[in-house]
Amino acid sequence: MSERTQPTAASPGQAQGAPAAPRRAGFKTRVETVLATIFGAIFLGLSVIVTVETAARKLFNISLQGADELGGYALAVGSTIAFSLALLGRNHIRVDVFHEKFPARAQALLNWISAVSLAALAVFIGWVAFKVIGDTMAYRSTAQTPWATPLIIPQGVWYAGLVIFALVACALALRATKLLLGGDIATLNADFHPKSAKEELKEELDDLAVRQAAQPGEGAMP
Repeated sequence: MSERTQPTAASPGQAQGAPAAPRRAGFKTRVETVLATIFGAIFLGLSVIVTVETAARKLFNISLQGADELGGYALAVGSTIAFSLALLGRNHIRVDVFHEKFPARAQALLNWISAVSLAALAVFIGWVAFKVIGDTMAYRSTAQTPWATPLIIPQGVWYAGLVIFALVACALALRATKLLLGGDIATLNADFHPKSAKEELKEELDDLAVRQAAQPGEGAMP
């Protein structure tokens, strides 16, 4: 009797709990894809502008007089997007010399502190940036460039990137807190521990395999 009742008792919990992790992974992947696409589009557009500027100077001796200004804006906005991408990919640098030597519960506490402290920093940066935006609007500041760009435009996009970073950091901190309070130490350590050298190597090898598979004809037998 016990052998027949055990699977039936476990199967409903498995049916309800199993899709949760794939759903979280799918949402995380979609967010990363959107942010990475925006990041790539910004710098692809900047590369086109720089190319046109360089060609115009060499061939026609004229200048758009704005490529360097746009480059500064692209760097500022792109960096805020990179904050979120690095956070989602666990690519922020952590000093983990002794991390693996601690027991699992101590590692979980350190991972939770890391997530919460980064969220607090992201919120603080967002608050300071909000004051910058307020001053820009109050003084109607413009760039000291030939375009005299109203600074609220690039700063507004820059601030939006910081807000996204703060939201992502807070969401991850809340999840880490929920896992810690729920006693799910294994999941907390698996999702928030510093990325090891083996993981980084595996990611590079997986990326290499994907890039090689995307190149038709290479290595294929006739």
